[in-house]
Formats: sequence, structure tokens, C-alpha cells
Amino acid sequence: MAGWVTFDCYGTLADWLGGMRAALVPLVERDDADRLVAAYHELEAGVEAQRPAPLYRDVLAETLRRAAAREGVQLPPGGEHALSVAWDRMPIFEDVGPALGALREAGWRLGILSNCDDDLLAGTLRSLPARFDLTVTAEQVGSYKPSHGHWRRFAELTEGRRECWVHVAQSWFHDIAPAAELELPRIWVDRLDSGEDPAHATLRVPDLRGLPEAVGSAAASESAS
Repeated sequence: MAGWVTFDCYGTLADWLGGMRAALVPLVERDDADRLVAAYHELEAGVEAQRPAPLYRDVLAETLRRAAAREGVQLPPGGEHALSVAWDRMPIFEDVGPALGALREAGWRLGILSNCDDDLLAGTLRSLPARFDLTVTAEQVGSYKPSHGHWRRFAELTEGRRECWVHVAQSWFHDIAPAAELELPRIWVDRLDSGEDPAHATLRVPDLRGLPEAVGSAAASESAS
């Protein structure tokens, strides 16, 4: 099989909520860390929308600054860089290894489409329990999802070398909605039970434990269309 499964990395494969909290707890009270993480997720897209697109480590720092200012949380000097400093210690979800191994055994090639810098993603790749054949980052394309640059770049790099393509992601906003716009088969890993509209996904799963079967079903839906 020459098919591809692409993933968003953070939130889907790596526990970025847990990793962010762990990076902040040494600097602020635990309740303040939770508030900062929640505020960060509300503010990040506005920072990413700047043109030209900033590097992601700058997005991390500026968004955390804004979150701290909004929530009235005092960061120590240099604390705005806490997320990028701790980035390569972000934990990997336990269901990732078995799911990726099963996909490999079934003949799928694996890719990552990430709103990240090359060097930050490289640190996470060393922790992932499988090899990825291709990675596309925001640094490479000069834009952030939900813009379509990652998918266009992936299509350019794989033209003529794939029969089908299934995208897998946790973020409804960054990945599932734009993949629906592009009419790609897409599996929504709704780890947070977000309440967003599942109709935008080809399939919705709560985690990666049933992913190999879901990928087969999504690929079959593309072949039948």
C-alpha cells in the first residue's frame, strides 16, 4: 500500500496540555498554571495570525506573555520562554506506540503536519516510538494551520508517490475543519470530548486505540467516493 497517514503532533501524539502545565508549575501556583494554559489556548491563534508569520518559539513566548497579563499572573524574569525550554520533555500519549506500530505493519507511510518550528519538532520526534517518513512544519510553509499551507506542501512533496491520504488530528479548529474544506478523509481524535461538530470528520474516535481500523475505514470511504 502506498497510502499515507498524516498527523498533527501536539495534542494528538504528544500531551501538550500536560506538558505545558508541567513547564509552568515550577514558576507559578498550580491554579495559576491551569489558568495560564486555558488563556494561552484562547490567545494563540491571534498571535499566529500575524504577517509575516513568526517562528513558533516566538508565538509560545508572546502568547504566554499575553495570557499572564490577561490573568494577572506574575511570571519570573524570562518565564515567558518556559514552554519552549521544556518542549522536548513533552510526554507522549501511551496509545501512540501501538497505533503507529500497527499502521506501519499494515503498510502505511507516516507524516506529521505541525504548527511548530523544525528544531522544536525534532526534539519531540526523538521521543516518538516510530519513524516518520515526512514532516511539514509552520516554519517550512510560513503559515499556521488552519491555513492550508501544510496540506498544500505535503501534496507537492508526495505527488505521484501516494494512492490515498488520511489525516488524523485532535484539534477541530486547526486540523479537522480545514481538512474538511480540502475534502480529505480525516479522523478526529477527540481526546477532550470537545463538543464540536463531529459532522466535519469522516470518523471520530476518543483516542488512538482503534486508529488502525479507523484509518482503513476512512481510506475505504475515499475509494468509494
